[in-house]
Amino acid sequence: VYLYREAFCRFTNQVYSLDKEDLQNSYVHLTNHAVQKKDGEYDPSKCDLKWSIHSLKTFMTSMHGAEAANSSFGRIQACIVNSLRAVQNVIINDKHCVELYGYDIMIDQDLKPWLIEVNASPSLSSDNEKDLELKSRLIEDFFTCVDMERNFTGQPPPKRIGGFDLIYDKDTMVRNSEWPSLPSGLGTNNNREKSLKRLKKMMKQQEDAGAGRK
Repeated sequence: VYLYREAFCRFTNQVYSLDKEDLQNSYVHLTNHAVQKKDGEYDPSKCDLKWSIHSLKTFMTSMHGAEAANSSFGRIQACIVNSLRAVQNVIINDKHCVELYGYDIMIDQDLKPWLIEVNASPSLSSDNEKDLELKSRLIEDFFTCVDMERNFTGQPPPKRIGGFDLIYDKDTMVRNSEWPSLPSGLGTNNNREKSLKRLKKMMKQQEDAGAGRK
């Protein structure tokens, strides 16, 4: 299981409320842009109701401290892994297949993550420049993971491919040496270009070593 370091967070234009009169108010409970843009009080020139997940983690750290924020993000990662483990006997398990899943997760006032849904075909359309840039990076790194050129054949799966971190392999949680003190790399710096250069160099060294043995 690989987890991308980047993601985005959506918000409602109106303050969240569980008051009886607000239970049917979609503008309070649904963060979908298609819903929020219909709110008469929504002004996209002031706020697009979207943050990067790095901005969210920075905010959570400033409000609750690094330990609480890191713990919350660790639980998000655990939620992802556990959801896949729960269905591992029924999902496609073929070495020739790969899936890109999109997770919708809500974080409550205690910083506890709640899994809302898993999208087997997440939307890759974009509604602004930042969204386009993020999803372009994601798609490029995803196809590097797919390894159409068979660069990783016969080798252990790389722990880092662009913005993707290997988090679960052969029934074992994988910790990355880049963030050994963190429970998850989600929301950390996505220095993907540096990662891809390092991976390319490693593949070249393995290729040269294989040629030397011949």
